[in-house]
Amino acid sequence: MNNYETVFILNPVLSEDQMKDTVDKFVKVLKKADANVVNVEHWGLKKLAYPIQHKSTGFYALIEFAAAPSLINTLETEYRRDESVMRFLTTVLDKHAVKYNERRRKGEFNKGKVKPVRKTEEELAR
Repeated sequence: MNNYETVFILNPVLSEDQMKDTVDKFVKVLKKADANVVNVEHWGLKKLAYPIQHKSTGFYALIEFAAAPSLINTLETEYRRDESVMRFLTTVLDKHAVKYNERRRKGEFNKGKVKPVRKTEEELAR
């Protein structure tokens, strides 16, 4: 089994529920084929670098999983069949990328660099 990461862009016309249902559908495809789904991230509505199908925004989603290489063709066929998927990219993760993703999920990066801005009650009263 190899580790993979797939990112796909969904049509921005979809509602929030439809977007989540579509992502869940692809997770079910992976689980049905005995893939180990490690992480699912909804990145939300983002601006595209260039128009795709006359759309300037799209819902981004990422799924990280471990599966047999033969499953990738099945997954990408499902992407092509679904009209709400505008673009997709599936990549193989090496051992360094897997470690990086684990550390990123734990929040080890950007600690101490970005401090949340909190105003005290005195500052808010001014």
